[in-house]
Amino acid sequence: MTPLPDGARAAAPGTTEVVEYTDPLCPWAWGSEPAFRRLRAALPAGVRWRRVFCILFDEDDDPAPDPAAETAWYARYVADVSRHTGAPRAARLHRVAASSWPASLVAKAAEAQGTQVAERVLRRLRETVFVLGEPADTHELALAAVLGVPGLDPARLSADALSDAVRERVRADRSEARRPVPEARSAPGGSPHPGAAKETEDGGYRYALPTVLVRAPGGHRLVPGLRPCEAYESAVGEMCAGARGPAVRLSPDEALSRHRTLTGPELALLTDGREPPAWAVRLETGNGPLWLHPEEAATHPATRPASPSTR
Repeated sequence: MTPLPDGARAAAPGTTEVVEYTDPLCPWAWGSEPAFRRLRAALPAGVRWRRVFCILFDEDDDPAPDPAAETAWYARYVADVSRHTGAPRAARLHRVAASSWPASLVAKAAEAQGTQVAERVLRRLRETVFVLGEPADTHELALAAVLGVPGLDPARLSADALSDAVRERVRADRSEARRPVPEARSAPGGSPHPGAAKETEDGGYRYALPTVLVRAPGGHRLVPGLRPCEAYESAVGEMCAGARGPAVRLSPDEALSRHRTLTGPELALLTDGREPPAWAVRLETGNGPLWLHPEEAATHPATRPASPSTR
């Protein structure tokens, strides 16, 4: 972590931002959702949380010579990640995502409709691959996945996601992710995913996913890879005056009402109990259940009839 200059103090909340380098279809980012949900709930007022969509699966990536073999390999990789994170994984992965662009464009476009809508849209997009096994890798699939999100204007979302302005914002995200701070090239051990920056085909580097960068006028703190909540909270505390401790745990009922879906690790980390609400809708996955609010279950893609491609 980069030290603060001599005599520097933690900045006021209004001058601090937390940057999350992520991708809607990244399994390590999906496994970090419990920690990031807790961290966002504990941020002081005025601290900005900004997501940078890094494009894990790019449009110009060469297609796999054997898609079935690639899918089998990637399914084993996701299963291995889920053993470390405890996150759900699809019982069957139907294919590897062709591109991260459609989901990233839809997630970026949703930000114009407010924080709560954007959070729920991104969560649905993550769940397409790690719960359903069918990644939202086209514009149509991404839009279909988020239908029914409360407060969402689907027509506006579709138009915005196809706009030049939103594409330019995601293009800028992709570029930013490929300009990591120098210390990102190495990372401390002690994690199955330490998070050192990844070398790109052009000889450059991009942040590993997920990576969190806490930035303030006095410096920055880098927290790469899979880390415990305390690492993120410590970074925020060092950079932001008045930062609070861990978020107050909610009851399982409150947590599911707020977040709409909960994994087992989220139930353990975010709530004061380990049992889901009696009224929750349980959805089985390949690595433990996902619990849905009944209103969420009414529109969630996991409760819709399977498409012909997934039967």
